[in-house]
Amino acid sequence: MSNLLIPKDYKAALDLKQTELAIKQIKDFFLRSFSTELRLRRVTAPLFVLRGLGLNDDLNGIERPVSFPIKDMGEAMAEVVHSLAKWKRVTLAEYQVEPGYGIITDMNAIRADEELDNLHSLYVDQWDWERTMTAEQRNIDFLKDIVRRIYNTILRAEFYICETYPQLHPYLPEKIHFIHSEELMQMYPDKTAKEREDLICQKYGAVFIIGIGGKLSNGEPHDNRAPDYDDWSTPNADGFLGLNGDLLIWYPILERSIELSSMGIRVDKDALMHQLELQGKTDRKELYFHRRLLEGTLPLSIGGGIGQSRLCMILLHKAHVGETQSSIWPEDMRRECKEAGMNLI
Repeated sequence: MSNLLIPKDYKAALDLKQTELAIKQIKDFFLRSFSTELRLRRVTAPLFVLRGLGLNDDLNGIERPVSFPIKDMGEAMAEVVHSLAKWKRVTLAEYQVEPGYGIITDMNAIRADEELDNLHSLYVDQWDWERTMTAEQRNIDFLKDIVRRIYNTILRAEFYICETYPQLHPYLPEKIHFIHSEELMQMYPDKTAKEREDLICQKYGAVFIIGIGGKLSNGEPHDNRAPDYDDWSTPNADGFLGLNGDLLIWYPILERSIELSSMGIRVDKDALMHQLELQGKTDRKELYFHRRLLEGTLPLSIGGGIGQSRLCMILLHKAHVGETQSSIWPEDMRRECKEAGMNLI
């Protein structure tokens, strides 16, 4: 497979039985630690939502949701969630979660349009979290504070699992580096966005790239984002657009950067309308979620998702996400992985 990376002389540090046990240990530890760090209460989340409410996420705007008709509801169409960014904000309102507290849930999704490789699967499992905030906290310093606390939780999980399995050795840096996507583009103007991510992550080890979705000075966004969850158009104190971003690390086994989390301060009324106008999608303001936001019945919030299988992959020094989750892979990929010592579950 042309999109499969095969590390030279790869050998898994843990066998299949150890891996399954370690996955459970990481997930249990991280959920407890992260929930305590950000004061998040666990809630139950849907696997699918009704089409037409505006609750499902568009991600970068091109993925097709898996959908099906509901026989007992007049063939109304349901969609498997892409993520829960908008659903979580409605839930914050319904549960009347006060500022400084939030919710966390296990999100499971199917992304049929993914290009399958070492990091991308048809099956997505992540911790989706959302936290109520105040208007005064809608700034870049608050975003950075939350990112540092997330990264420190990842470091604690790395220490825990390396202590549990001495054959694993920590490699993540103690601190995370912040850079805006415009600064990154100016540093490497002749590189693609992915190449820029690799270069900056190789340099610092762990990086949070601020401002994902808005156009840069070269006329292109660093990456695409839907207009109705993250705020990527509001100017921040650093003089650039965006109150969101991606958390990435340099992964020595694959010798490339890996995104662990996409997150950000969410749109308020003004940012929502501005971003809908920028993307020519103002008709969405009539949808359930968007009406509630514009009416002021949803709280201000910050939130994101953290990939469970991908976090387990990088903490267990695996070369393929299929070593930490069960999914469907092309038969020739399975064969190549087995020959290279990557035992897909």
